[in-house]
Amino acid sequence: MKTVYYLPGHGGHLETGLGAELIARGLDLAGRQTVGPFRDLTFSEQIDLVANDLRTLFWHEDSKVIANSFGAYLFLHAQTLLLPYIGQVLLLSPIVGAFENEERMMIFEPPRPGQLQAMTEAGTYPIPLHCEFHVGELDWQSDPIAVTALAGAWDRSVTVVPSGEHRLDKSYVSGVLDRWLE
Repeated sequence: MKTVYYLPGHGGHLETGLGAELIARGLDLAGRQTVGPFRDLTFSEQIDLVANDLRTLFWHEDSKVIANSFGAYLFLHAQTLLLPYIGQVLLLSPIVGAFENEERMMIFEPPRPGQLQAMTEAGTYPIPLHCEFHVGELDWQSDPIAVTALAGAWDRSVTVVPSGEHRLDKSYVSGVLDRWLE
């Protein structure tokens, strides 16, 4: 059985949501659920653990990482501690920094909100070798403009899903997985 390293969104479990779909496809999951003891760690401790997982257990060209929402933010910051990741990376609705939505009166500023952009601009970000981004056109948490800018600066594939929101349509994600997991 193939093992995928999975990082769910904020408050996510490995075996629910997208994780349940991956398990239903016959995959074993490793990764970090963003609840319980892991959630209680500092952001630095969280990304250190993710970086260590990748470096020691998933540092192969055929390794696969799937990260969703805040899980993608964790992966992208763990990547700052590593050489460019050599496996395959799929980022769904990735958080790439702070966001604000005046209509919903929501503001979210994760730890180190400008680090990815600053390192990218400085040319010091260790860009994963095989990484693709998928974000909804109407996503107010994973800003499609910011995601497109980051992916473009890295010369990586980005798909902005027409009329898609933060939770991408199950049929869309299923199609992406069909292709990506081949």
